Amino acid sequence: MPRRVMQGVVVSDKGDKTIVVRVERRVMHPLYKKFITRSKKYMAHDEANVFKVGDKVRIVECRPLSARKRWEVVTDEAGSAAAAGA
Repeated sequence: MPRRVMQGVVVSDKGDKTIVVRVERRVMHPLYKKFITRSKKYMAHDEANVFKVGDKVRIVECRPLSARKRWEVVTDEAGSAAAAGA
């Protein structure tokens, strides 16, 4: 099965080797047919502590790394590869 890839914005980098990424998606309201922005936060593995708050990053599904961490950072939007993962 292919791994899911998402992109979002880093909202926290307080943890060691961990960042929190907010991923936004647009969904249509079932009754009013207007588009609504929904967001969800994911904890992602950042091996080299490279990414800071406000960076746009791309995350990919991986094996469970801790109780809540099942994603790892692949690249930022500029295209530079993360230190260890890619």
